[in-house]
Amino acid sequence: MSRHQLPEPVTPQPGIQPVSGAPPAAWLPDRAAETLLITGSEVLRGEVERIVAAAGRQLSRARDATEAAPYWDSAVAVLVGSDVRELPVRHRAPAVLVGLSGEGDSLWQLAAVMGADRVAVLPEGGPWLAEYLSRSQVPDPGGHVLGVTGGCGGAGATTAAIWLAQAAAGLGARVLLIDGDPWGGGLELALAAEDAPGLRWPDFAEASGSIDPGQLHEALPEAGGFSFLSWPGNRERPGGIDPAAVAGVLDAARRCYELVLLDIGRGREALRTFAWECDRVLIVLPAQLRAAVASTRLVHELPPVDTALVVRARPRTTLDLQLISEAVGLPVQAIMPEVRGTADATELGRLLDAGGRRGVQRFTDAVLDLDGDRYP
Repeated sequence: MSRHQLPEPVTPQPGIQPVSGAPPAAWLPDRAAETLLITGSEVLRGEVERIVAAAGRQLSRARDATEAAPYWDSAVAVLVGSDVRELPVRHRAPAVLVGLSGEGDSLWQLAAVMGADRVAVLPEGGPWLAEYLSRSQVPDPGGHVLGVTGGCGGAGATTAAIWLAQAAAGLGARVLLIDGDPWGGGLELALAAEDAPGLRWPDFAEASGSIDPGQLHEALPEAGGFSFLSWPGNRERPGGIDPAAVAGVLDAARRCYELVLLDIGRGREALRTFAWECDRVLIVLPAQLRAAVASTRLVHELPPVDTALVVRARPRTTLDLQLISEAVGLPVQAIMPEVRGTADATELGRLLDAGGRRGVQRFTDAVLDLDGDRYP
């Protein structure tokens, strides 16, 4: 059975128990798909039961990974409690690690070790988890989400993301570039598109539930042949965006665009909000040992997805890419050129003008050739 098929009703057994509010006889495959919770914590069980009921899903529970193993692959969504330390030899990773407020950074560290796709901190993350479970019934995962972040300050992640978006759009892909850093000054300024009509992040602050992909596309501004979603480039203090709203935007983006490029930023909250939505992550860093050391610290904050390095180098600079790769513990995917005048171009909103240079094209080709099988 594939991960997107609806499971057959499960007959209650000692280890696995339907626990939704509806009686077992009402669990029909054409009405609800199974969510599997693995935990021995009654507190977590109570929190998750309430959320699953709000999402209109059917929940089954196993006390530990051994009991869950026979049902793992038939579940559409798997929730693993933070009290679980061992997982079965499985065919796919757990979807969400669920824990309670007060567990702090240990949840994210455990998620990285387990290979969990997402983290939900309850009860605050309840609305996000309910939305996630509702969206998990959609059979098509949609477009590819590629995250870009800097291994150190001033690495050039925003520049790389803009050039990649421009190049992918030039290849005919439908592309959305998203600004994930509310403190970055506004991606729109680097595009000289602050006056472009369309929605910005603050307009989604109160968003809830599903967002229509077509309406999202129509509402977003465009520059360089691609859509973008930016924080405003003004002096106003950026407000927070609820993780459930971010998840709704990214879900609609996946269903509308073939490639979603996330300029993640480097703050911990930005990493947890956006990096964990990515299918793949690129870390941009200059060809310096200090930058490589800083990047190793960042790696521990990233989700367990495919991650590679983009090294920014000056022309005619001799690089020991193997040394950089070994220092960070990640492969080097591409060399990003240090184009003369890039800093001025960023200030003047002319980064797109530099996107056509030969060195930039070699860089974008190296990235998009690898990711090209993920979108037309």
